[in-house]
This record gives sequence, structure tokens and C-alpha cells, in this order.
Amino acid sequence: MKSAMKAGDKDRLKAVRLILAAIKQIEVDTREELDDVAILGVLAKMIKQRRDSIEQFDKGDRPDLSAIEIAEIAVIQTYLPEQLSADELAAMVDEAIESSGAESIRDMGKVMGLIKARATGRADMGAVSATVKDRLNAL
Repeated sequence: MKSAMKAGDKDRLKAVRLILAAIKQIEVDTREELDDVAILGVLAKMIKQRRDSIEQFDKGDRPDLSAIEIAEIAVIQTYLPEQLSADELAAMVDEAIESSGAESIRDMGKVMGLIKARATGRADMGAVSATVKDRLNAL
């Protein structure tokens, strides 16, 4: 936040303040300090919210508001670890299915539980869920 203030980067400063406020709000609500995995979850949720907003703004023909959300996503993503490639995600899903002994779509919860800890903040959990569902339906 200090570097954004010193550089006079108002857009980055605004996004950083939003991130800090979201983290602080959850810490106050739960009365616990968030660990790194929980913070990654907060950041992923913020990105998902902004993508939903972009979709709505585009439907409402508001490219000015959409541009603001896109800029915020770009800043938030700088605080996330490198995203998993499609091949890495597929390998992680296959490994989780094998290690959990999943045999059908009923075992999706087990598989997602194994993947969630490793993929939070590194992949869109909606895409992960779809990949797991496809793989389990193919069994």
C-alpha cells in the first residue's frame, strides 16, 4: 500500500485498500487471524465477484464500470500465486481421484476436498469442479 501511495498509483491503491478491507472484515467477523490459504480464498472470491460484475456491466452497456473492475482484477491477481495450467490441473485431478479411490460422481466431495487445499488461489474452483465432474462421469 505504501509503494502505491508513494508512486501516486491511485487505481492500485484503491484495489489494495479493497483487499485489506475484505481481509480485515472476515477477521473481525470470525474473530480469527486468517492464514495464507484463507487469504488466497478471499482473493479468489474477490476476483469471482468482479468477473460477475463485469458480466453485468457488459449486459448493461457500461464499459466504463467494466474497465474499473478489469483493472481491479489485474491488481488482485498480482497477489495470487501462478495459475495452474490445464495440464497441471488435469494431473492434479487424476491424482486426487486415484488417491481417494473415487469410483463415481458420488465421490466428488472427497476428490474436491483433496484438490481444494492445493488449488485454492491457483485455479478457478468452478473450472476444477467441472473437470472433476467430467472425469468422474467418464469412470
